[in-house]
Amino acid sequence: MLGPGKAQLLARIRDTGSISAAGREMGMSYKRAWLLVEEMNSAFRDPLVASARGGPGGGGARLTEAGEAVLSLYAEILDRARRATADQIALLEAMLRGGPDMSEGK
Repeated sequence: MLGPGKAQLLARIRDTGSISAAGREMGMSYKRAWLLVEEMNSAFRDPLVASARGGPGGGGARLTEAGEAVLSLYAEILDRARRATADQIALLEAMLRGGPDMSEGK
């Protein structure tokens, strides 16, 4: 449905106004970026990205109202997950080499 890569693609389309430029910034081909956009547009009830063909007048892409809402909800989910798991993340980080020792009795 939607993960970090697709969310990043949506954000870059929003920021650049272009599927091609968004894909280029992410190191992917236009074809790959377009396929991901089509996948997202098909997965959701309403399309997330609206695009206009290129040519003399230029093309472009923009997030639809649904696209903006999905991107906002995704960011909120990530934020809540980070806050809910902060203690566990700190414990995992402490277990890394070079991290502070947080085990009992030490």
